Amino acid sequence: MWAFHSPQTTTQPPSHSFFLPRTSPKPPLCFVNLNPTVSTATDNNKLIQSLCKQGNLKQAINVLSNEPDPTQHTYELLILSCTHQNSFSDAQLVHQHLTENGYDQDPFLATKLINMYSSFDSIDDARKVFDEMRSRTIYVYNALFRALTLVGNGEEVLGLYRRMNSIGMGSDRFTYTYVLKACVASNGLVSLLTKGKEIHAQILRRGYEAHVHVMTTLVDMYARLGCVSYGSFVFNQMPVKNVVSWSAMIACYSKNGRPFEALELFREMMLETKDLCPNSVTMVSVFQACAALAALEQGKLLHGYILRRGLDSILPVISALVTMYARCGKLELAQCVFDQMDNRDVVSWNSLISSYGVHGFGREAIHIFEQMIRDGVRPSPVSFISVLGACSHAGLVEEGKRLFESMNKHYGIHPSVEHYACMVDILGRANRLEEAAKIIQDMRIEPGPKVWGSLLGSCRIHNNVELAEWAGTKLFELEPTNAGNYVLLADIYAEAGIWDGVKRVKKLLDARGLRKVSGCSWIEVKRKIYSFMSADELNPRIEQLHALVVKMSKEMKEKGYVPQTKGVLYDLDEEEKEQIVLGHSEKLAVAFGLINSNSRDTIRITKNLRLCEDCHLFTKFISKLTNREILVKDVNRFHHFRDGVCSCGDYW
Repeated sequence: MWAFHSPQTTTQPPSHSFFLPRTSPKPPLCFVNLNPTVSTATDNNKLIQSLCKQGNLKQAINVLSNEPDPTQHTYELLILSCTHQNSFSDAQLVHQHLTENGYDQDPFLATKLINMYSSFDSIDDARKVFDEMRSRTIYVYNALFRALTLVGNGEEVLGLYRRMNSIGMGSDRFTYTYVLKACVASNGLVSLLTKGKEIHAQILRRGYEAHVHVMTTLVDMYARLGCVSYGSFVFNQMPVKNVVSWSAMIACYSKNGRPFEALELFREMMLETKDLCPNSVTMVSVFQACAALAALEQGKLLHGYILRRGLDSILPVISALVTMYARCGKLELAQCVFDQMDNRDVVSWNSLISSYGVHGFGREAIHIFEQMIRDGVRPSPVSFISVLGACSHAGLVEEGKRLFESMNKHYGIHPSVEHYACMVDILGRANRLEEAAKIIQDMRIEPGPKVWGSLLGSCRIHNNVELAEWAGTKLFELEPTNAGNYVLLADIYAEAGIWDGVKRVKKLLDARGLRKVSGCSWIEVKRKIYSFMSADELNPRIEQLHALVVKMSKEMKEKGYVPQTKGVLYDLDEEEKEQIVLGHSEKLAVAFGLINSNSRDTIRITKNLRLCEDCHLFTKFISKLTNREILVKDVNRFHHFRDGVCSCGDYW
C-alpha cells in the first residue's frame, strides 16, 4: 500500500517554541518503494537516530556523511546530541550538512539550531541562522528571543519584537514571556517600565490575563524593576495562582525592602493553599525576609520546615539559611550550618564571607576567602564584593587594596562599578578621602550612583563638605528622584552648621516632590514582629514607650550621656533637637524590647537606615544601664552592644 500525507492536513502542535509541524522541504507525497537504494537510506536514517540515542555522536556523524537523504527527525536528533555532548565542532559539521541538503529553510530545525547555538553561548551563530531564514515563524522568533534574553541582550529582543509587530506577526505566550524578561535584561537605553507597561497592555488586549505563566512573568518583571505596587496589583488580579506565582510575589516584597509583607504573604500562602507546597525558590525569599527583619525565631521554625521537606540539600536554600542566621546575629549557627554542608559552591562561600563582614570580623572574612581558594573554589565577582565589604567594615585598608589589585592580576576579573564602590568606601571610611576621589577620577568605566554614594556616605562620616558637594551634584544628575542623596547632603550641611545649604537642598526636595524616607525599626518578640516609625503618633504604645525613653535619657545624662543633635535638619534650640532624636524609631524599639522580653534575652532590632550617632551612643548607655545585650542591624552592618561597648568600635 502507499503511505502519504499532505501538509495541509497536518494537525498543528501546541504553541511552543520547541515544537513545530515537522514539514519537509521535499515533495509532499511520499510513496513506499521497494528500490534497494531507498531501503538503504531508510536504514541509515534509523542507524543515525539509534546512534544518537545511544550517545555515539561521532559514529552517527560518520554515517551521516554517507547518507544522501537524511530526514528532518535525523537532523533533530543530531542537533540535540551535539547539545547534550557540548560538542561545538560537531554542531558546525551537522549544520553544514543540513544546509547543503536543503534543510536550511526548515523552521522547525531552525529553532533547534538557534537553541543549540544558545547552549554554546554562540549568539552570533544563532543570529546567523535567524538572519538567513526566509520563512520565519513565531517559533523562530521565540527561539532567538530566548537565546538573546539568556545572555542579557534585552535591548535587541525589544527591537526585534517591535519589528515583528510591524509586519503583523502575532505573539504567543512564549513571546510575551521572553519580551517581559527582556525588559529586565535590557541595558537601560529605553524606559523599561514604560515598555513593560506597553507589553502588559498588549497581553490584556490579547486575552492572556488568565494565563498563569505569562502573568507570573509579569509580576517578576515589575518586581525586578522595583515596582512593587504594580506587581501586587497583577498578582491580586490573577484568577489562578501556582507556587511559582506565590514565590514571585514573595520575592517581589523580599527584594524590594518589604520583608514584613513577604512574611505575611508567605503565611497567607500556607493558610490558603493547602494543595501548594513552597519550593526552594519560595524558601530562599522567605529566609531573605527573615534575615532583613532579624526574625530569628521565625527563621528557626522555617529551618525545621525545610528539614522536614527535604529542602536542606538544595544549595541556594542552605546558603540563604547561612545568611539568615548571620543576619539575625547568630553567626555561630551560620558557621555550624555551613560546616555541615556536604557540597559548597561559590555562593555558599560568599554567604559566609559576607556574614562575617557585616558583623565587623574583617580578618576572619579574609581567612574564609583564602580557605575557599585553597579548597579549589574559584572566586566570583561577588566573592570580591563580599570580602572588600568586610575590609570596609573593619577598616582594613591595605588588605582591601591588595585584594582589589589581585582581581584582574590573578583571576582575570575586571573590577565593576560595585568593586570600585567598595574601594571608595574602604578609603573613605578610613578618612582617606583624597585617595578615594582619585580612584573615581582614574576609573576606566563610568562611576555610577553606587560609587558616588560611597563617597557621599564617607563625607558624612568625616564631614567633608567640599567633596560632599561634588558627589551630591553627580548623584542629583544620576538619581534625581532618590531622596536619600538629598537628605545625606543636607545632614552634612547641618552638622557643619551651613544652614543656607540645608535650605537649598530642602528646596530641591520640595521642587521635585520628594520626601525623606522615614526611619523604621523592627523587633521580634515571642515570634511576633513589631514595627516602629520615628515620631509615630498613631502607635497606641507610643506614650508608654516615649515616657520610658525620656526616663532613661535623664538617668543616662547623670552618667555622662550627651545627646548628639548635630544631624537634626532644623535650626532649633538644643532642647527641641533633643526631643526629635528621642523619637527615633530604634529607641522606641529598644524600649519595647525592654518592657516585653525576658531579661536574659538578647534584644534584636533591625533599622531601614544608617544608625545615627545619638541612637548609637544611647544604645551603648542602655546596654550598661540595664545589663542587657542589644543587637542592632542597620542598613550597613551589625552593632553588638554589651556593657556600654559596641562591636563596631565606633567605626561604622
